[in-house]
Amino acid sequence: MPVPAPPVGGRPALPTGSTPRAEIATGVRLSFAAGLGMFPLGVAFGVLVVQTGLPWWVAPGLSIALFAGSVELLLVGLMVVGTPLATIALTILLVNFRHVFYAFSFPLRVVRHPLARFYSLYALIDEAYAVTAASPGTWNRFRLLAMQASFHSYWVGGGIVGVAIASFLPGRIEGLEYALCALFVTLTLDACRSRGQIPSLLLAGLAYALGAVVAPASALFAGLLVFVALLLGRYQLQRHRERRHA
Repeated sequence: MPVPAPPVGGRPALPTGSTPRAEIATGVRLSFAAGLGMFPLGVAFGVLVVQTGLPWWVAPGLSIALFAGSVELLLVGLMVVGTPLATIALTILLVNFRHVFYAFSFPLRVVRHPLARFYSLYALIDEAYAVTAASPGTWNRFRLLAMQASFHSYWVGGGIVGVAIASFLPGRIEGLEYALCALFVTLTLDACRSRGQIPSLLLAGLAYALGAVVAPASALFAGLLVFVALLLGRYQLQRHRERRHA
């Protein structure tokens, strides 16, 4: 494995013996595993857009302008039923609020150019964070941006393929609306492999139960609000315990 060279002029240098082309190739290669899951989900998103009666360009348009898989799938349903813009905006904020915490350890510092840095921040999705967290300290601007651009292309490409497939289908495919739920179920089951994440799972269940009791017509939305409050409370409690044991 190439050894990272010391920073030059405040900018992280390439590993010894490496080149920009090699680093770009490495970034693309590191995206393959997660990309295998993103592409078919993008196909499902494209098919869902067409089947709900929205214009075909909504799929690539949302994927390019928004690039947030879970939010895009949720947004399609909200758009179809004519949800008010304020509710849509708040829902997007709550669903993507976790990205604020990603930024604390994401290697954004290696990207110096303002436009490239903006894109890297914009393309900070769950998969990109997971890949960088698996190999900290090995990232430079070429590798990071190549990995994120690859994820973006998988998602946009999958949506376009889904739109094309939907145009040839003789009828509807039932159950595509479940794609978002299936995505979160998979993420939840993966999180349960770590004992430290079980409290968050229990808090999520409690939040939804409270939301269903307090606001049955908007249980999911109310549950999200309660869950954010419970997570903030858990965070403060952990910090208090750490101070006591310090």
